[in-house]
Amino acid sequence: MAIPPIAPYSIPAREDVEANQVPWSLDPSRSALLIHDMQRYFIDAYQPDLDPIATVTANIARLREQCNAAGVPVIYTMQPGDQHPSRRGILADFWGSGLSNGPSAEIIDQLAPGPADIQVTKWRYSAFQRTDLRELLNHYNRDQLVITGVYAHMGCMLSAADAFMNDIKPFVVLDATADFGRDEHVMAMNYVARRCGAVTTTDALEFALRQSNAA
Repeated sequence: MAIPPIAPYSIPAREDVEANQVPWSLDPSRSALLIHDMQRYFIDAYQPDLDPIATVTANIARLREQCNAAGVPVIYTMQPGDQHPSRRGILADFWGSGLSNGPSAEIIDQLAPGPADIQVTKWRYSAFQRTDLRELLNHYNRDQLVITGVYAHMGCMLSAADAFMNDIKPFVVLDATADFGRDEHVMAMNYVARRCGAVTTTDALEFALRQSNAA
Protein backbone atom coordinates (compact mmCIF):
# COMPACT_ATOMS: atom_id res chain seq x y z
CA MET A 1 0.00 0.00 0.00
CA ALA A 2 1.70 3.22 -1.16
CA ILE A 3 1.59 6.38 0.93
CA PRO A 4 -1.04 8.68 -0.65
CA PRO A 5 0.33 11.87 -2.24
CA ILE A 6 0.90 14.65 0.28
CA ALA A 7 -0.08 18.14 -0.81
CA PRO A 8 2.50 20.89 -0.40
CA TYR A 9 2.15 23.09 2.67
CA SER A 10 4.10 25.86 4.37
CA ILE A 11 6.13 24.78 7.37
CA PRO A 12 4.72 26.40 10.54
CA ALA A 13 6.70 29.24 12.06
CA ARG A 14 7.93 28.97 15.63
CA GLU A 15 5.32 31.48 16.78
CA ASP A 16 2.59 29.17 15.42
CA VAL A 17 3.52 26.59 18.04
CA GLU A 18 3.08 26.81 21.79
CA ALA A 19 5.99 27.85 23.98
CA ASN A 20 8.13 25.09 25.45
CA GLN A 21 7.23 23.93 28.95
CA VAL A 22 10.93 23.43 29.73
CA PRO A 23 13.93 25.76 29.35
CA TRP A 24 16.27 23.14 27.92
CA SER A 25 19.23 24.08 25.74
CA LEU A 26 21.26 21.81 23.51
CA ASP A 27 24.62 20.53 24.72
CA PRO A 28 26.42 18.97 21.73
CA SER A 29 28.61 16.88 24.03
CA ARG A 30 25.45 15.18 25.34
CA SER A 31 23.39 14.96 22.15
CA ALA A 32 22.80 12.74 19.14
CA LEU A 33 21.00 13.50 15.86
CA LEU A 34 18.16 11.22 14.77
CA ILE A 35 17.27 11.22 11.06
CA HIS A 36 13.94 9.45 11.14
CA ASP A 37 12.67 7.37 8.19
CA MET A 38 13.91 9.57 5.35
CA GLN A 39 13.48 6.67 2.94
CA ARG A 40 12.30 7.01 -0.63
CA TYR A 41 9.10 5.10 0.10
CA PHE A 42 7.98 7.83 2.50
CA ILE A 43 9.51 10.86 0.78
CA ASP A 44 8.12 9.96 -2.66
CA ALA A 45 4.71 11.02 -1.35
CA TYR A 46 5.89 14.65 -1.43
CA GLN A 47 6.63 16.97 -4.33
CA PRO A 48 10.41 17.11 -3.90
CA ASP A 49 10.94 20.70 -5.04
CA LEU A 50 8.21 22.17 -2.82
CA ASP A 51 7.72 22.63 0.90
CA PRO A 52 7.59 21.08 3.30
CA ILE A 53 10.02 18.44 2.07
CA ALA A 54 12.34 20.73 0.09
CA THR A 55 13.16 22.83 3.15
CA VAL A 56 13.13 19.86 5.53
CA THR A 57 15.65 17.91 3.45
CA ALA A 58 17.97 20.91 3.19
CA ASN A 59 17.73 21.59 6.93
CA ILE A 60 18.46 17.98 7.88
CA ALA A 61 21.52 18.12 5.63
CA ARG A 62 22.67 21.30 7.40
CA LEU A 63 22.27 19.73 10.83
CA ARG A 64 24.03 16.54 9.81
CA GLU A 65 27.00 18.54 8.52
CA GLN A 66 27.27 20.51 11.77
CA CYS A 67 26.84 17.37 13.87
CA ASN A 68 29.60 15.61 11.97
CA ALA A 69 31.89 18.58 12.57
CA ALA A 70 31.00 18.68 16.29
CA GLY A 71 31.46 14.95 16.85
CA VAL A 72 27.73 14.43 17.50
CA PRO A 73 26.61 10.90 16.57
CA VAL A 74 24.23 10.74 13.61
CA ILE A 75 21.66 7.94 13.76
CA TYR A 76 19.33 6.91 10.94
CA THR A 77 16.19 4.84 11.36
CA MET A 78 15.18 2.73 8.39
CA GLN A 79 12.20 0.43 8.10
CA PRO A 80 13.09 -2.85 6.39
CA GLY A 81 11.46 -3.95 3.18
CA ASP A 82 9.43 -7.11 2.60
CA GLN A 83 8.53 -7.52 6.26
CA HIS A 84 7.21 -10.91 7.26
CA PRO A 85 3.61 -10.72 8.54
CA SER A 86 4.78 -11.84 11.97
CA ARG A 87 7.06 -8.79 12.09
CA ARG A 88 4.61 -6.39 10.47
CA GLY A 89 1.83 -7.28 12.90
CA ILE A 90 -1.11 -4.91 13.18
CA LEU A 91 0.73 -2.14 11.32
CA ALA A 92 -0.60 -3.96 8.27
CA ASP A 93 -4.15 -3.16 9.34
CA PHE A 94 -3.39 0.54 8.93
CA TRP A 95 -0.68 0.64 6.25
CA GLY A 96 -0.69 -2.68 4.41
CA SER A 97 2.45 -4.69 3.83
CA GLY A 98 4.72 -1.64 3.77
CA LEU A 99 7.76 -1.01 1.66
CA SER A 100 9.61 -3.50 -0.54
CA ASN A 101 13.31 -4.24 -0.62
CA GLY A 102 15.23 -2.24 -3.19
CA PRO A 103 15.42 1.48 -4.01
CA SER A 104 12.24 2.40 -2.10
CA ALA A 105 13.83 1.24 1.16
CA GLU A 106 16.93 3.41 0.70
CA ILE A 107 17.55 6.79 2.29
CA ILE A 108 17.08 9.59 -0.24
CA ASP A 109 20.25 10.54 -2.09
CA GLN A 110 20.56 13.99 -0.49
CA LEU A 111 20.88 12.39 2.96
CA ALA A 112 22.59 9.09 2.19
CA PRO A 113 24.38 7.85 5.34
CA GLY A 114 28.12 8.26 5.54
CA PRO A 115 30.56 5.59 6.72
CA ALA A 116 30.56 6.91 10.30
CA ASP A 117 26.78 7.20 10.58
CA ILE A 118 24.75 4.65 12.53
CA GLN A 119 21.80 2.83 10.96
CA VAL A 120 19.02 1.35 13.09
CA THR A 121 16.40 -1.05 11.77
CA LYS A 122 13.01 0.24 12.90
CA TRP A 123 9.80 -1.78 13.29
CA ARG A 124 7.18 0.54 14.80
CA TYR A 125 6.34 4.23 14.87
CA SER A 126 8.76 5.01 17.69
CA ALA A 127 12.48 4.66 17.04
CA PHE A 128 12.83 3.12 20.50
CA GLN A 129 10.42 0.22 20.04
CA ARG A 130 12.11 -3.14 19.28
CA THR A 131 15.44 -1.40 18.56
CA ASP A 132 18.72 -0.84 20.38
CA LEU A 133 18.52 2.95 20.19
CA ARG A 134 18.47 3.32 23.97
CA GLU A 135 21.59 1.18 24.27
CA LEU A 136 23.33 3.14 21.51
CA LEU A 137 22.70 6.41 23.30
CA ASN A 138 24.02 4.91 26.52
CA HIS A 139 27.13 3.70 24.70
CA TYR A 140 27.87 7.22 23.48
CA ASN A 141 26.90 8.80 26.83
CA ARG A 142 24.12 10.82 25.20
CA ASP A 143 21.03 11.98 27.05
CA GLN A 144 19.75 14.50 24.50
CA LEU A 145 18.23 13.55 21.15
CA VAL A 146 17.63 15.90 18.22
CA ILE A 147 14.74 14.51 16.16
CA THR A 148 14.28 15.21 12.44
CA GLY A 149 12.50 13.48 9.58
CA VAL A 150 9.01 12.11 8.88
CA TYR A 151 6.26 11.96 9.89
CA ALA A 152 5.98 14.57 12.64
CA HIS A 153 2.75 13.38 14.28
CA MET A 154 3.68 9.70 14.10
CA GLY A 155 7.23 8.42 14.45
CA CYS A 156 8.83 11.75 15.36
CA MET A 157 6.34 12.65 18.09
CA LEU A 158 6.24 9.14 19.53
CA SER A 159 10.02 8.84 19.46
CA ALA A 160 10.13 12.09 21.45
CA ALA A 161 7.63 10.68 23.96
CA ASP A 162 9.65 7.47 24.31
CA ALA A 163 12.86 9.47 24.74
CA PHE A 164 11.19 11.44 27.53
CA MET A 165 10.08 8.23 29.22
CA ASN A 166 13.70 7.02 29.09
CA ASP A 167 15.02 10.26 30.67
CA ILE A 168 16.48 11.41 27.36
CA LYS A 169 15.70 15.04 26.50
CA PRO A 170 14.15 15.24 23.02
CA PHE A 171 14.55 18.31 20.82
CA VAL A 172 12.14 18.11 17.88
CA VAL A 173 13.13 20.36 14.99
CA LEU A 174 10.09 22.24 13.69
CA ASP A 175 11.53 22.99 10.24
CA ALA A 176 13.42 19.70 9.84
CA THR A 177 10.32 17.53 10.23
CA ALA A 178 7.48 17.03 7.76
CA ASP A 179 3.97 15.63 8.07
CA PHE A 180 0.79 14.82 6.13
CA GLY A 181 -0.33 18.41 6.49
CA ARG A 182 0.15 21.62 8.42
CA ASP A 183 -2.52 20.91 11.06
CA GLU A 184 -0.99 17.57 12.02
CA HIS A 185 2.47 19.15 12.02
CA VAL A 186 1.35 21.85 14.45
CA MET A 187 -0.47 19.31 16.64
CA ALA A 188 2.68 17.21 16.97
CA MET A 189 4.84 20.21 17.87
CA ASN A 190 2.31 21.44 20.44
CA TYR A 191 2.22 18.03 22.09
CA VAL A 192 6.01 17.88 22.34
CA ALA A 193 6.28 21.44 23.63
CA ARG A 194 3.67 20.85 26.34
CA ARG A 195 4.25 17.26 27.36
CA CYS A 196 7.59 15.65 26.61
CA GLY A 197 10.29 17.78 25.03
CA ALA A 198 11.41 21.00 23.42
CA VAL A 199 10.53 22.33 19.98
CA THR A 200 13.37 24.11 18.26
CA THR A 201 14.53 25.26 14.82
CA THR A 202 17.40 24.46 12.50
CA ASP A 203 18.87 27.94 12.93
CA ALA A 204 18.90 27.66 16.74
CA LEU A 205 20.52 24.24 16.69
CA GLU A 206 23.02 25.22 14.03
CA PHE A 207 24.08 28.17 16.19
CA ALA A 208 24.62 25.89 19.20
CA LEU A 209 26.58 23.40 17.10
CA ARG A 210 28.74 26.12 15.53
CA GLN A 211 29.53 27.48 18.97
CA SER A 212 30.67 24.00 19.97
CA ASN A 213 32.76 23.64 16.82
CA ALA A 214 34.45 26.98 17.49
CA ALA A 215 35.29 26.13 21.10
